[in-house]
Amino acid sequence: MGEFKQLTAADGHTFNAYQASPEGEPIGAILLLQEIFGVNAHIRSVADGYAKEGYLVLAPAMFDRIERNVDLSYEPEDMQKAFALYAPLMQLTPDATLLDVAATYAELKKAGKGIAVIGFCWGGLMTWLTATRGETVQVQPSCCVGYYAGGIGNYATEEPSCPVMLHFGAEDTHIGSDQIEAVRAAHPEVEIYVYEGAGHAFNRDVHPASYSPAAAALAKERTLAFLKANIS
Repeated sequence: MGEFKQLTAADGHTFNAYQASPEGEPIGAILLLQEIFGVNAHIRSVADGYAKEGYLVLAPAMFDRIERNVDLSYEPEDMQKAFALYAPLMQLTPDATLLDVAATYAELKKAGKGIAVIGFCWGGLMTWLTATRGETVQVQPSCCVGYYAGGIGNYATEEPSCPVMLHFGAEDTHIGSDQIEAVRAAHPEVEIYVYEGAGHAFNRDVHPASYSPAAAALAKERTLAFLKANIS
């Protein structure tokens, strides 16, 4: 089990971040970026899972800028609340949200290890923007991994400053193939994987309507190999 700690961004905003620590010396660090459901039980379990693989993990509560302590399930009522929160969230510029990423990154740097950024859905998009804009807030990850990054096509031509891997479900009704192809055309060096039979949020193992065990397992395997190759 991990624990929450409080961090402060450059603009003075304070926010919570969930920290999961490995049993021994970490082999690297992961900055884990949430879906629109907050740093909920699923995101905390993902953080705990990477900690078991030997990584120090911090997951910033980026919704704290609009509502604190957001921790939603995937039941219909919470789904509605998540989408209601998403509208004001979009009024924040990505650069404002990157201030929280930067503060989390600075905290992880204290471990003296390479740092990867991994994000899901909206967090996947912010992972891509961390790769492309992170240097403006003194963030230089060793690598970035985005899962089903919604809206990434709008930013496809931006230049990443580190190796990037992206995972998408072939049956994702939220992210069109045109967005994936836009990134592929602009950045043939980016590792892009599309999983047949998988839809949006295929890694969400607590939500049977979304979860695709085979796709999730293969994506995790590829992600761990990517981390090993890029974090030393």
